[in-house]
Amino acid sequence: VQLQASGGGLVQAGGSLRLSCAASGRTFGSYFVAWFRQAPGKEREFVAAIRWNGAGGPYYADSVKGRFAVARDNARRNTVHLQMNSLKPEDTAVYYCAARNVPGAPTDEAVYAYWGQGTLVTVSS
Repeated sequence: VQLQASGGGLVQAGGSLRLSCAASGRTFGSYFVAWFRQAPGKEREFVAAIRWNGAGGPYYADSVKGRFAVARDNARRNTVHLQMNSLKPEDTAVYYCAARNVPGAPTDEAVYAYWGQGTLVTVSS
């Protein structure tokens, strides 16, 4: 499985961006596809996750609840979007999509075996 993240860019605080994660090859039904982010000088952190088949969830980090929404693309089942609204300067980071084929907590970064290349989101104040 290869993941391609896209949609990053520069936006003013309060603005919106939509990131996309497209998977080539198979996807893993009931397992999670997630977004993580890494800000300069900080560790990578969980942002949001959803199962490829849409069952249960989605799940969000507390810092993005109510502002971000993760969803499958119903027309392209191998694509997941992260809609980011009310962006803040602290949301500035490289955003990665990741996928897995094992069970467990959606926030557990260690079990995600497949990673996209990352897309940079910069939020100016």
